[in-house]
Amino acid sequence: MADINKIAEKFGEILDVETEVEDGMCEAEKDRDLDVTVQGRPFKSELSMEIHFEALEDDGRALNHAEIVLLPDEVPEYTKALGKNNLTISALHNHWLFAEPSIKYLHVQSVEKPEEFAQKLANANKVLKK
Repeated sequence: MADINKIAEKFGEILDVETEVEDGMCEAEKDRDLDVTVQGRPFKSELSMEIHFEALEDDGRALNHAEIVLLPDEVPEYTKALGKNNLTISALHNHWLFAEPSIKYLHVQSVEKPEEFAQKLANANKVLKK
């Protein structure tokens, strides 16, 4: 049987984040240091990647998903990096109409071992500016 705590620890090491396991779900946040304003005011509250896995099976596979905050000019190269790793992009949208720059939130998901998902995200993250 897969040990969620050991997998979460490895998941965190790969992504260089702290993880938390609760109710069969592992969650992690990876902050981005971006200069963003909303209505002319400094904005820092929703500039982190939210990365999860849950529904862990005995074979070590799980539902993996993440919401990645991106600058508009990072979207093409980042989506290309995800595509090279066969990760499914399920959404790309904005949250804030008056953000400058107009930050985007990309959702990605897979069903595979969380460690594999984490490595694919870590590889894609290398194309980000900060």
